[in-house]
Amino acid sequence: MSLRGLSPRFWFAAVLVLFVVLVGLLGPLLVSVGPNDTVGGLYDPPQCCGALLLGTDNEGQSVIANLVYGTRTSLIVGLMAGVIATVVGLLVGLVSGYRGGWLDDVLTAITNVGLAIPAIVVIILVSVSLPQRNLYTLALVIGLTAWFWVARAVRAQASSIRTREHVDVARLSGAGFWSILGRDVLPYLLSYVVMAAVLQVSGAILFESTLSLLGLGPGNATSLGTMLYWAIAWGSVRTGAWWAFVPPTVMLTLIVFGLLLLQSSLNEVFNPRLRRGRGRRKSKTPDEPVGPVGMLETPVTVGTEPR
Repeated sequence: MSLRGLSPRFWFAAVLVLFVVLVGLLGPLLVSVGPNDTVGGLYDPPQCCGALLLGTDNEGQSVIANLVYGTRTSLIVGLMAGVIATVVGLLVGLVSGYRGGWLDDVLTAITNVGLAIPAIVVIILVSVSLPQRNLYTLALVIGLTAWFWVARAVRAQASSIRTREHVDVARLSGAGFWSILGRDVLPYLLSYVVMAAVLQVSGAILFESTLSLLGLGPGNATSLGTMLYWAIAWGSVRTGAWWAFVPPTVMLTLIVFGLLLLQSSLNEVFNPRLRRGRGRRKSKTPDEPVGPVGMLETPVTVGTEPR
Protein backbone atom coordinates (compact mmCIF):
# COMPACT_ATOMS: atom_id res chain seq x y z
CA MET A 1 0.00 0.00 0.00
CA SER A 2 1.76 3.11 -1.25
CA LEU A 3 0.93 6.67 -0.19
CA ARG A 4 2.38 8.19 -3.34
CA GLY A 5 0.00 10.21 -5.45
CA LEU A 6 -2.59 10.78 -2.73
CA SER A 7 -4.77 13.84 -3.08
CA PRO A 8 -4.26 17.01 -1.02
CA ARG A 9 -7.59 16.24 0.63
CA PHE A 10 -6.12 13.16 2.30
CA TRP A 11 -3.05 15.01 3.56
CA PHE A 12 -5.15 17.91 4.83
CA ALA A 13 -7.38 15.50 6.75
CA ALA A 14 -4.37 13.60 8.12
CA VAL A 15 -2.69 16.80 9.32
CA LEU A 16 -5.94 18.02 10.89
CA VAL A 17 -6.49 14.75 12.77
CA LEU A 18 -2.83 14.69 13.85
CA PHE A 19 -3.15 18.25 15.18
CA VAL A 20 -6.19 17.34 17.26
CA VAL A 21 -4.48 14.22 18.62
CA LEU A 22 -1.40 16.25 19.58
CA VAL A 23 -3.60 18.77 21.37
CA GLY A 24 -5.15 15.95 23.39
CA LEU A 25 -1.83 14.22 24.11
CA LEU A 26 0.57 17.11 24.62
CA GLY A 27 -1.80 19.91 25.60
CA PRO A 28 -2.21 18.80 29.23
CA LEU A 29 1.58 18.70 29.55
CA LEU A 30 1.96 22.28 28.33
CA VAL A 31 -0.63 24.09 30.45
CA SER A 32 0.47 25.18 33.90
CA VAL A 33 -2.86 24.61 35.66
CA GLY A 34 -5.36 21.79 35.90
CA PRO A 35 -8.95 21.82 34.68
CA ASN A 36 -10.31 22.18 38.23
CA ASP A 37 -7.93 24.94 39.40
CA THR A 38 -9.49 28.34 40.03
CA VAL A 39 -7.43 31.05 38.34
CA GLY A 40 -9.88 33.97 38.14
CA GLY A 41 -13.46 35.13 38.47
CA LEU A 42 -16.68 34.44 36.61
CA TYR A 43 -16.08 34.66 32.86
CA ASP A 44 -12.89 36.72 32.94
CA PRO A 45 -12.06 37.73 29.34
CA PRO A 46 -9.04 36.29 27.53
CA GLN A 47 -5.62 37.75 28.21
CA CYS A 48 -2.40 37.70 26.23
CA CYS A 49 -0.87 34.49 27.50
CA GLY A 50 -0.73 31.82 30.17
CA ALA A 51 -3.69 30.12 31.82
CA LEU A 52 -5.96 33.03 30.89
CA LEU A 53 -5.25 32.81 27.17
CA LEU A 54 -8.91 31.91 26.58
CA GLY A 55 -10.27 33.48 29.75
CA THR A 56 -12.16 31.67 32.51
CA ASP A 57 -15.43 29.77 32.71
CA ASN A 58 -18.37 29.96 35.11
CA GLU A 59 -16.26 28.68 38.02
CA GLY A 60 -13.21 30.80 37.34
CA GLN A 61 -11.30 27.89 35.83
CA SER A 62 -8.98 28.21 32.84
CA VAL A 63 -10.79 27.62 29.54
CA ILE A 64 -7.55 26.66 27.76
CA ALA A 65 -6.83 24.02 30.43
CA ASN A 66 -10.37 22.64 30.18
CA LEU A 67 -10.09 22.66 26.38
CA VAL A 68 -6.97 20.50 26.17
CA TYR A 69 -8.12 18.13 28.91
CA GLY A 70 -11.61 17.99 27.38
CA THR A 71 -10.14 17.18 23.96
CA ARG A 72 -8.21 14.28 25.46
CA THR A 73 -11.32 12.96 27.22
CA SER A 74 -13.46 13.17 24.09
CA LEU A 75 -10.78 11.39 22.05
CA ILE A 76 -10.46 8.62 24.65
CA VAL A 77 -14.22 8.04 24.74
CA GLY A 78 -14.45 8.14 20.94
CA LEU A 79 -11.53 5.78 20.41
CA MET A 80 -12.68 3.24 23.00
CA ALA A 81 -16.30 3.27 21.84
CA GLY A 82 -15.26 3.14 18.18
CA VAL A 83 -13.04 0.12 18.74
CA ILE A 84 -15.74 -1.69 20.74
CA ALA A 85 -18.44 -1.03 18.13
CA THR A 86 -16.18 -2.01 15.24
CA VAL A 87 -14.97 -5.25 16.87
CA VAL A 88 -18.48 -6.35 17.91
CA GLY A 89 -19.97 -5.49 14.53
CA LEU A 90 -17.11 -7.23 12.74
CA LEU A 91 -17.47 -10.45 14.74
CA VAL A 92 -21.26 -10.57 14.40
CA GLY A 93 -21.11 -9.79 10.68
CA LEU A 94 -18.39 -12.34 9.96
CA VAL A 95 -20.09 -15.17 11.85
CA SER A 96 -23.51 -14.33 10.43
CA GLY A 97 -22.35 -13.95 6.83
CA TYR A 98 -20.06 -16.96 6.72
CA ARG A 99 -22.05 -19.45 8.79
CA GLY A 100 -25.49 -18.76 7.36
CA GLY A 101 -28.48 -20.89 8.33
CA TRP A 102 -30.48 -20.33 11.53
CA LEU A 103 -27.59 -18.49 13.19
CA ASP A 104 -27.55 -15.99 10.35
CA ASP A 105 -31.31 -15.52 10.73
CA VAL A 106 -31.03 -14.86 14.47
CA LEU A 107 -28.10 -12.45 14.21
CA THR A 108 -29.67 -10.64 11.26
CA ALA A 109 -32.91 -10.21 13.19
CA ILE A 110 -31.03 -8.75 16.17
CA THR A 111 -29.14 -6.43 13.85
CA ASN A 112 -32.31 -5.24 12.13
CA VAL A 113 -34.00 -4.54 15.46
CA GLY A 114 -30.97 -2.57 16.59
CA LEU A 115 -30.99 -0.55 13.40
CA ALA A 116 -34.70 0.20 13.75
CA ILE A 117 -34.28 1.76 17.20
CA PRO A 118 -32.45 5.15 17.25
CA ALA A 119 -29.12 4.60 18.97
CA ILE A 120 -29.21 7.95 20.79
CA VAL A 121 -32.49 6.97 22.50
CA VAL A 122 -31.01 3.71 23.79
CA ILE A 123 -27.83 5.46 24.91
CA ILE A 124 -29.78 8.10 26.83
CA LEU A 125 -31.99 5.51 28.56
CA VAL A 126 -29.01 3.36 29.55
CA SER A 127 -27.00 6.39 30.71
CA VAL A 128 -29.85 7.58 32.93
CA SER A 129 -30.05 4.17 34.60
CA LEU A 130 -26.33 4.01 35.37
CA PRO A 131 -25.54 4.51 39.07
CA GLN A 132 -22.24 6.16 38.17
CA ARG A 133 -21.08 7.62 34.87
CA ASN A 134 -17.43 7.91 33.94
CA LEU A 135 -15.68 8.00 30.59
CA TYR A 136 -15.15 4.22 30.54
CA THR A 137 -18.78 3.31 31.20
CA LEU A 138 -19.92 5.86 28.62
CA ALA A 139 -17.52 4.41 26.05
CA LEU A 140 -18.82 0.93 26.78
CA VAL A 141 -22.46 1.99 26.49
CA ILE A 142 -21.88 3.86 23.22
CA GLY A 143 -19.81 1.05 21.74
CA LEU A 144 -22.35 -1.67 22.59
CA THR A 145 -25.22 0.28 21.01
CA ALA A 146 -23.55 1.44 17.79
CA TRP A 147 -22.30 -1.74 16.12
CA PHE A 148 -25.41 -2.74 14.17
CA TRP A 149 -24.74 -1.06 10.82
CA VAL A 150 -21.16 -2.38 10.83
CA ALA A 151 -22.49 -5.90 11.34
CA ARG A 152 -24.95 -5.57 8.48
CA ALA A 153 -22.33 -4.32 6.02
CA VAL A 154 -19.74 -6.93 7.07
CA ARG A 155 -22.34 -9.70 6.79
CA ALA A 156 -23.10 -8.74 3.18
CA GLN A 157 -19.40 -8.83 2.29
CA ALA A 158 -18.74 -12.09 4.16
CA SER A 159 -21.69 -13.78 2.43
CA SER A 160 -20.13 -12.93 -0.92
CA ILE A 161 -16.58 -13.97 0.02
CA ARG A 162 -17.56 -17.38 1.43
CA THR A 163 -18.45 -18.63 -2.07
CA ARG A 164 -15.05 -17.79 -3.57
CA GLU A 165 -12.60 -20.47 -4.63
CA HIS A 166 -9.87 -19.74 -2.09
CA VAL A 167 -12.39 -20.20 0.75
CA ASP A 168 -13.53 -23.51 -0.73
CA VAL A 169 -9.90 -24.63 -0.96
CA ALA A 170 -9.27 -23.70 2.68
CA ARG A 171 -12.41 -25.52 3.75
CA LEU A 172 -11.49 -28.67 1.82
CA SER A 173 -7.96 -28.58 3.25
CA GLY A 174 -9.42 -28.99 6.73
CA ALA A 175 -9.01 -25.44 8.06
CA GLY A 176 -11.15 -24.60 11.06
CA PHE A 177 -13.99 -22.08 11.26
CA TRP A 178 -12.05 -19.30 12.96
CA SER A 179 -8.96 -19.99 10.87
CA ILE A 180 -10.92 -19.46 7.66
CA LEU A 181 -12.48 -16.27 9.00
CA GLY A 182 -9.11 -14.87 10.07
CA ARG A 183 -6.99 -15.93 7.09
CA ASP A 184 -9.34 -16.15 4.12
CA VAL A 185 -12.25 -13.78 4.81
CA LEU A 186 -11.06 -10.97 7.08
CA PRO A 187 -8.14 -9.75 4.88
CA TYR A 188 -10.63 -8.89 2.14
CA LEU A 189 -12.55 -6.67 4.57
CA LEU A 190 -9.69 -4.75 6.20
CA SER A 191 -10.12 -1.63 4.10
CA TYR A 192 -13.80 -1.40 4.96
CA VAL A 193 -13.13 -2.15 8.64
CA VAL A 194 -10.62 0.71 8.89
CA MET A 195 -13.01 3.19 7.27
CA ALA A 196 -15.89 1.97 9.44
CA ALA A 197 -13.75 2.39 12.57
CA VAL A 198 -13.00 6.02 11.68
CA LEU A 199 -16.72 6.69 11.28
CA GLN A 200 -17.46 4.96 14.56
CA VAL A 201 -14.92 7.13 16.41
CA SER A 202 -16.42 10.35 15.03
CA GLY A 203 -19.95 9.16 15.83
CA ALA A 204 -18.95 8.18 19.37
CA ILE A 205 -17.47 11.63 20.00
CA LEU A 206 -20.74 13.22 18.87
CA PHE A 207 -22.75 10.82 21.06
CA GLU A 208 -20.64 11.71 24.10
CA SER A 209 -21.06 15.43 23.41
CA THR A 210 -24.82 14.97 23.08
CA LEU A 211 -25.01 13.11 26.40
CA SER A 212 -22.90 15.78 28.09
CA LEU A 213 -25.13 18.55 26.73
CA LEU A 214 -28.06 16.74 28.38
CA GLY A 215 -26.20 16.53 31.69
CA LEU A 216 -25.38 12.84 31.25
CA GLY A 217 -21.67 13.19 30.59
CA PRO A 218 -18.77 11.72 32.57
CA GLY A 219 -18.95 12.89 36.16
CA ASN A 220 -15.25 12.52 36.89
CA ALA A 221 -13.70 14.18 33.83
CA THR A 222 -13.94 17.28 31.68
CA SER A 223 -14.93 16.80 28.06
CA LEU A 224 -15.83 19.13 25.22
CA GLY A 225 -19.48 18.29 25.78
CA THR A 226 -19.38 19.13 29.50
CA MET A 227 -17.73 22.46 28.68
CA LEU A 228 -20.65 23.31 26.39
CA TYR A 229 -23.14 22.12 29.00
CA TRP A 230 -21.83 24.44 31.71
CA ALA A 231 -21.38 27.33 29.27
CA ILE A 232 -25.04 27.12 28.24
CA ALA A 233 -26.29 26.48 31.79
CA TRP A 234 -24.55 29.58 33.12
CA GLY A 235 -25.68 31.87 30.31
CA SER A 236 -22.39 32.50 28.55
CA VAL A 237 -24.24 32.96 25.24
CA ARG A 238 -26.63 35.48 26.78
CA THR A 239 -23.88 37.44 28.53
CA GLY A 240 -21.55 37.47 25.52
CA ALA A 241 -18.79 35.35 27.07
CA TRP A 242 -17.93 33.75 23.73
CA TRP A 243 -14.66 32.29 25.00
CA ALA A 244 -16.60 29.79 27.13
CA PHE A 245 -18.48 28.09 24.25
CA VAL A 246 -16.66 28.95 21.00
CA PRO A 247 -13.37 27.06 21.70
CA PRO A 248 -15.02 23.70 22.55
CA THR A 249 -17.40 24.13 19.60
CA VAL A 250 -14.54 24.79 17.21
CA MET A 251 -12.47 21.89 18.56
CA LEU A 252 -15.42 19.50 18.32
CA THR A 253 -16.03 20.64 14.75
CA LEU A 254 -12.38 20.13 13.82
CA ILE A 255 -12.36 16.61 15.27
CA VAL A 256 -15.49 15.42 13.50
CA PHE A 257 -14.72 17.21 10.23
CA GLY A 258 -11.17 15.85 10.16
CA LEU A 259 -12.30 12.27 10.82
CA LEU A 260 -15.08 12.39 8.23
CA LEU A 261 -12.75 13.89 5.64
CA LEU A 262 -10.12 11.27 6.44
CA GLN A 263 -12.67 8.47 6.06
CA SER A 264 -13.88 9.76 2.70
CA SER A 265 -10.32 10.00 1.38
CA LEU A 266 -9.19 6.57 2.61
CA ASN A 267 -10.52 5.06 -0.62
CA GLU A 268 -7.40 6.42 -2.33
CA VAL A 269 -5.18 4.63 0.17
CA PHE A 270 -6.79 1.23 -0.32
CA ASN A 271 -7.63 1.58 -4.03
CA PRO A 272 -4.59 2.55 -6.14
CA ARG A 273 -6.75 2.62 -9.28
CA LEU A 274 -8.36 5.82 -8.03
CA ARG A 275 -4.95 7.50 -7.88
CA ARG A 276 -3.99 6.22 -11.33
CA GLY A 277 -7.33 7.34 -12.68
CA ARG A 278 -6.81 10.84 -11.30
CA GLY A 279 -3.33 10.94 -12.83
CA ARG A 280 -4.68 9.93 -16.24
CA ARG A 281 -7.31 12.62 -16.13
CA LYS A 282 -4.72 15.25 -15.29
CA SER A 283 -2.44 14.15 -18.15
CA LYS A 284 -5.10 14.27 -20.87
CA THR A 285 -4.45 16.67 -23.74
CA PRO A 286 -7.01 19.45 -24.38
CA ASP A 287 -8.37 17.79 -27.55
CA GLU A 288 -8.65 14.33 -26.03
CA PRO A 289 -12.27 13.49 -25.19
CA VAL A 290 -13.06 13.18 -21.54
CA GLY A 291 -15.94 11.05 -20.28
CA PRO A 292 -18.60 12.12 -17.83
CA VAL A 293 -17.49 13.40 -14.46
CA GLY A 294 -16.87 10.60 -11.95
CA MET A 295 -16.53 7.84 -14.58
CA LEU A 296 -13.25 6.08 -15.28
CA GLU A 297 -12.29 4.70 -18.65
CA THR A 298 -12.49 0.92 -19.02
CA PRO A 299 -8.95 -0.49 -19.17
CA VAL A 300 -8.06 -2.37 -22.36
CA THR A 301 -6.50 -5.80 -21.93
CA VAL A 302 -3.13 -6.21 -23.60
CA GLY A 303 -3.35 -8.26 -26.80
CA THR A 304 -7.02 -7.53 -27.56
CA GLU A 305 -8.66 -4.97 -29.74
CA PRO A 306 -10.38 -2.12 -27.93
CA ARG A 307 -14.12 -2.11 -28.25
